[in-house]
Amino acid sequence: MPHLVREGLFIGKIDDAADVLTKGVGEITHLLSLLSSASISFFTDWKASMLIPSQEIRKVFAGESGTPSGSDDEGEISPKKAIPEGKLVYTLERAGQGMKIVRLAVPLRDMEDENLLDRLDVCLDFIDSSRKEGSILVHCFAGVSRSAAIVTAYLMKTERKSLEDALESLVQVCEFVCPNDGFMDQLKMFEEMGFKVDLSSPTYKRFRLKMLGDSYNRGHKIDSSIFGADPGLPPQQRIPEVPHKPASPAAIYRCKKCRRVIALQDNVVIHTPGEGESCFTWQKRRSGNPFNRHAGPDCSSIFVEPLRWMTEVEGGGLEGKLSCIHCDARLGYFNWSGIQCSCGSWITPAFQIHKNRVDISAI
Repeated sequence: MPHLVREGLFIGKIDDAADVLTKGVGEITHLLSLLSSASISFFTDWKASMLIPSQEIRKVFAGESGTPSGSDDEGEISPKKAIPEGKLVYTLERAGQGMKIVRLAVPLRDMEDENLLDRLDVCLDFIDSSRKEGSILVHCFAGVSRSAAIVTAYLMKTERKSLEDALESLVQVCEFVCPNDGFMDQLKMFEEMGFKVDLSSPTYKRFRLKMLGDSYNRGHKIDSSIFGADPGLPPQQRIPEVPHKPASPAAIYRCKKCRRVIALQDNVVIHTPGEGESCFTWQKRRSGNPFNRHAGPDCSSIFVEPLRWMTEVEGGGLEGKLSCIHCDARLGYFNWSGIQCSCGSWITPAFQIHKNRVDISAI
C-alpha cells in the first residue's frame, strides 16, 4: 500500500501504481511515474497479463512548451537547461480503468549521474496542481530513490525545509526511502538556490557544464542546442533567448582586435582559486557551495559556458582553440578533459578566454 506523506500526497512503488490503474485505490486521482521509460507500456512489459488503457493528452520534448496540468494554457516548462533538445521531458495521459487517472510520466533512471534537477519544476508543479484537484501517488519502481527524491524536493519547497529536515520528515512516514548520492547532491544544490532551479546561479551553471562534460565523456554527440546564447548578437536574434537577462551586467568581454562582444559576466563560470581539481567534484557532498566565489586576481583567464559562437566546439573534438567568429583572432582554448587555471584550479570541461585577448568593460 502507498504511504501517506501529507494530505493528498502519497509515495509508493510500481505495485501501488498498478493497483491504482487496475482497481483504483481510495481517493488517488493522479499518478506521477518516475521510471526509465515514460510509456504506459512498462506495466504490460512488467506483467504481461495487464492491459491498461490509456489516452495521451500531451507529450513534451526538451525545447517545446507545455504545462503538466493538461489545461489549454501554454507555458515554458523547459527553458534552456541541460536536457538536449528533442529529448522526452514528460508524457501526460489519462489511464486506468475508465481512464479516470491523470498520469504524468517522467523518464528518469535511478543513477547518480542522472539529471534530476532539470526535471524538478515539472514534477513539483504537477504534484501541487494534483493535490488541489484530488490526491496524487508519486512512485518509481521500488519507491526508494527516485520517488523519494521528488517528494523530498516538494517538502523542501512547500515547507521551506532543509534537505536534511525534509528527508527526515519523509523517513518518519516511509523508513526505507533513500535517494541515491547523485540525487542528494542535486537536492543540496536545490536548497542552495533557494528551493528553485535558478538557471542564472553559479551553482546551476557548474551543474549544467558538468552534465555536458559527462555526456561528452560517454561518447554522445554534443547538442549545441543547449549552448548559451551568443551575446554578440542583438537580443532578438539570440538563440536560445535568454530568460533572465540582468539589466546591468557587471562586465562585458569584447574581442580586443575587433571589439565584438564575446561574453557577458553572466556567461562566466566562476571558480574557487587554488583548490585544484577537487573543487569541481560536485558529486561529493560537502558543506557550503564551492562555486560561490569569484576567481582571484592571479587568474589570467576567465572560464565561460559554451556559447553559440564557438563553432570549433560544435565540431566534436576533444580540444581546440577558440577564435573570434568575426575576425578569427585567437581568444582562448577549450578542452573537454579540463584546463588548469593560472591560480591552480582545474576546470573541467573548460572553455577558456585569455584576459589579454579581450577588453573588459561595464555597460
